[in-house]
Amino acid sequence: MSSHRPRKRFGQHFLHERGVLERIVEAVAPAKDDFIVEIGPGEGALTKALLAKVPKIEVIELDRDLAARLKDERIAVHQADALDFDFGQFPRGTRVVGNLPYNISTPLLFHLARYAERVRDMHFMLQLEVVERMVAAPSTPEYGRLSVALQARFRMKKLFNVSKGAFRPPPKVESAVVRMEPLADPPALEGTPFDDLLRGAFSSRRKQLRNALPLAAADFTSLGIDPTARPENLSPADYVRIAQYLGSRKSLSL
Repeated sequence: MSSHRPRKRFGQHFLHERGVLERIVEAVAPAKDDFIVEIGPGEGALTKALLAKVPKIEVIELDRDLAARLKDERIAVHQADALDFDFGQFPRGTRVVGNLPYNISTPLLFHLARYAERVRDMHFMLQLEVVERMVAAPSTPEYGRLSVALQARFRMKKLFNVSKGAFRPPPKVESAVVRMEPLADPPALEGTPFDDLLRGAFSSRRKQLRNALPLAAADFTSLGIDPTARPENLSPADYVRIAQYLGSRKSLSL
């Protein structure tokens, strides 16, 4: 594919360094019968590297020009916005990869989290700061809503850093590759206010929990949670317990 002028409005930074591409493919370790979906293939550098291992790949590309240039008998192109895309249409065990556009990476991760039960794993290139938030431990500055939302559903692992020079044009920030594997025994969150709970808690993360969560004093006692702690002090498992507690209380009142 000839060189494409990156479009700032799409947050395009095209990965071109062969060594990095090889490390990503090695981390994914695709098998011939894997169903792989790539988000934001851009000029197709990672697509081509993956196609050396699998016979076919599905890609989601918003840029109409790039989507048209990617069409090939081995590439099924979905010209669409990944933020609105229904990943549930793909078979269970789908493997998702991509160099995610940095300008939409956080909302896209929240969107993808909804499909945890349908995927085998996800491997993404992201802004280093975002990856550090994804894998952060409780009671650290990086720990927040994104950390909890993902760690409650996935086993997270930062794989390696990537320098600015691996991209065209070079971004202003460092990057990293992360692996997300759905938990073998995921928590039951359907019918609970899990996402709303996180949104409310971390919109006021410096407040004590008694002022940040929709719980009465008796609720904190029942849950065994210190009401004077702060939102960043709770583990993902704690938030799951609170969401399930609130969900069961709501169902009982109906």
